[in-house]
Amino acid sequence: MNELALLGLLAVVSVGLIFYALWPKGKIDKEALKRRMMGKRGVDETIEIQKQAKESTAQKMLERVAPIAMRPVMPKSDTEVSMLRIKLANAGFRRENASTLFLSSKTVCGIGCALVALVFQLSAGKPAMDVLTWVIGSGGVGFMLPNVWLWIARGQRATKIKHGLADAMDLLVISVEAGLALDAAIQRVGDEMNIVHPELSEEMQLVTYEGQMGIPRSEALSNMAMRTGVPEMQSLVAIITQAEKFGTSVAKALRNQADAMRVKRRQAAEEKAQATSVKLMLPLMLFIFPAIFVVLVGPAALNMIKTFQNNPM
Repeated sequence: MNELALLGLLAVVSVGLIFYALWPKGKIDKEALKRRMMGKRGVDETIEIQKQAKESTAQKMLERVAPIAMRPVMPKSDTEVSMLRIKLANAGFRRENASTLFLSSKTVCGIGCALVALVFQLSAGKPAMDVLTWVIGSGGVGFMLPNVWLWIARGQRATKIKHGLADAMDLLVISVEAGLALDAAIQRVGDEMNIVHPELSEEMQLVTYEGQMGIPRSEALSNMAMRTGVPEMQSLVAIITQAEKFGTSVAKALRNQADAMRVKRRQAAEEKAQATSVKLMLPLMLFIFPAIFVVLVGPAALNMIKTFQNNPM
């Protein structure tokens, strides 16, 4: 029994290490990049110390175990692998080994949850059929936990980018109308939005870096739309590409898109406000109305009971 408990503990620790390895450490990388761009001394030593801190024993163990653990859930085609990488990029994970760690986490979570269920069921003295049912069910739930986590992470990051896109559009329109080129305007907006909307700022800075590497602007913008997975960003990229293709004013197209985005954002807020009354019906029926009913009808009911007891038929 002690061996089973130890196996369950090791499984839980392994799952925690997997999630720790997948957790983004963008703040450290951003600070190192900022110091490198400012040209401060001691940057190489600081980066080396950070690399040594990251390459801990747990991460080295994960890198060795991950290829073995991901074999049972390895995608069958390159299309599925590409879709998985896009989903991870939507959640903010663009490292080369992100897909490997994610797939291995599915196997580890499934086995870990199954072992934990096995330990608890055996310690409780349940029948073999109940133990088997709980083990299979817990393994399936653990296998799907990374997918749920990825779906939540994608939704949260898309919401943050969507909230910052309207403000970024206003700054982009002002910069372009002030005389800056589109590349310089994107770089300036990315720098200005770093504190308020870091996710959107990071994507715009990546567009700037890709342009400096020689990638065409339309391709860099398309990559940004694919990484974010936000429909508003995709429509913005399409409008910029069409404006450059047909030779129309980019500033005017951006202003129209910014106005349309503001209207759409206001309509979405009004829609949520109108849906509030419908969402309040269930709490009112379950919690508010019973309390009001007791307060209003309770004294009258007590008086009726006392009257009936004093004057029986």
